[in-house]
Amino acid sequence: MGLFDKIFGKKQQQESLEQGLEKTRQGFFSKISKAIAGKSTVDTAVLDDLEDALVSADVGIETTVKIIDRIEQRVAKDKYLNTAELNAILKEEIADILITTPYDSSYEDYELPKGHKPHIILVVGVNGVGKTTTIGKLAHNFSKAGKSVLLGAADTFRAAAVDQLTIWSERVGVPIVKKDMGSDPAAVAFDTVNSGLAKNVDVILIDTAGRLHNKVHLMEELSKIKRVIQKVIPDAPHEVMLVLDGSTGQNALEQAKHFTAATEVTAITITKLDGTAKGGVVLAIASQFKIPVKFIGVGEKAEDLLVFDKKLFVDSLFNMPA
Repeated sequence: MGLFDKIFGKKQQQESLEQGLEKTRQGFFSKISKAIAGKSTVDTAVLDDLEDALVSADVGIETTVKIIDRIEQRVAKDKYLNTAELNAILKEEIADILITTPYDSSYEDYELPKGHKPHIILVVGVNGVGKTTTIGKLAHNFSKAGKSVLLGAADTFRAAAVDQLTIWSERVGVPIVKKDMGSDPAAVAFDTVNSGLAKNVDVILIDTAGRLHNKVHLMEELSKIKRVIQKVIPDAPHEVMLVLDGSTGQNALEQAKHFTAATEVTAITITKLDGTAKGGVVLAIASQFKIPVKFIGVGEKAEDLLVFDKKLFVDSLFNMPA
């Protein structure tokens, strides 16, 4: 059992996840129940209604078609399926999709990958998705797990971003490197990494600007940040983490397309799943982009930013009250 488990507990994590997925679960399963009510077979109408339920949860067309095709093959010879049986099959197929997508447990219990120090995470994402808040929550949880943390405020395009990260720095009790608005973001990143080395910190979290309207400029800026970091630590950054707002559904998919085209993304964090019935977007993103989802946000508290656990996610999605 890791320190994170001792502090927060697996049971509390599962409760947070189930509460966070409540809107998705209720909307999803109410439609499934209506789809199969009074039916003696899983016919075309049932499959159409099931497809609608998946799409409504923002599972995405591509992933939905894959799930429906698999279910159609499995139930072709069955004369009758009740709701529980269909739910069980659906759960298996969703779990299978997640299992076959890239996944690693590098941050399990908010531990860090071995073999290098500091561990540098470059955080990207458009304004408004909860990027800076996610960095603050990551800092809090890494600190709770016994890790020393340093923040880098390289989103110098917006004064509010620097101010917001400074507030998180003070709230969590971790140091921050920052400069005036309009400063060179790469210079902030460079100073942050040098400071982190001098202080022998475990993890460095660097915020970046979320300007997506000009992909060329975004790519150039991120490339420059990477180059200056690599002058200090050649194999850094060790993670480029894209933050997406789960409540925006298909718009989150579009953002992922743009960012993965503009820069190399190695990990995804999906926020704000607690305020939406579109939690199926986790499946769409994991399936379509083949990039590991490593954290999900299911509430306002820092502890509600959970390390993504595939099994726990599927179990919570299907854990309907009796």
